[in-house]
Amino acid sequence: MKRYLATILFATTALACAGQAARADMLDDITKAGKIRIATDLAIPPSGMIDSAMKPTGSDVETAELLAKDWGLQLEFVQTTGATRIPNVQTNKADIIISTLSVTPDRAKVIDFSKPYAALQSVVGCLKSVDAKNWSDLKDKTIAVSRGTTQDTTLTNMKERDLKLARYEDDATMVTAAVSGQADCIATSATIVSQIGVKAPSRPFEPKVTITNFDLAIGVKKGEPKLLEKLNVWIEQNLKNGKLNAIYKKFHGTDLPENMRG
Repeated sequence: MKRYLATILFATTALACAGQAARADMLDDITKAGKIRIATDLAIPPSGMIDSAMKPTGSDVETAELLAKDWGLQLEFVQTTGATRIPNVQTNKADIIISTLSVTPDRAKVIDFSKPYAALQSVVGCLKSVDAKNWSDLKDKTIAVSRGTTQDTTLTNMKERDLKLARYEDDATMVTAAVSGQADCIATSATIVSQIGVKAPSRPFEPKVTITNFDLAIGVKKGEPKLLEKLNVWIEQNLKNGKLNAIYKKFHGTDLPENMRG
């Protein structure tokens, strides 16, 4: 009987080990393919956008390009929106996410995060002519948000504020609403708020109320420790050598927070 149980235990252990060995490791797959697929929203300037030559550009785009170059890989952008970033890695449509992805406890339940590579100030911005200095001033205003973003989640959960939200499918359509006069207030990053006046000088927006400050990190599917470790080493190196700060400053006009810089 003991010999029979031992045989069963050995067989079970062998099957478990075989299953683990058969399981694909994403870093190994990326290395073998010689290509990395990165989910990036190309409709959120200046982090991701398409230039006049119809080529991707922006701070997240150049961060992705630097990563691929440093790792000696071909880069494939997987175009995404705020709502589809995480599903893209969960369903293996993308290997990682570099797309203004802020670190939150809810997101950390479904994906893993690298160390922060950039930062984001989240605000409610309105037309300069709108008199709003605090949350009570925004109570009767309609605030446009991009569906599935941190701003959408945060403001939706602020039930005590009784805020009125208008949801748009992505940041590009939300900005278009602001530029065209459909929205006088939007909840997004301070950088995007400043872009509205560039697109429509007659409708300059400015930050009115700070929602919060977020660390931005690279998103990775759960259970990929080797890939996550390599990403963290790469981020540390490029914060220390100043390359990530240079990319951020080029597109956002300011340095990364001092505590992030090497």
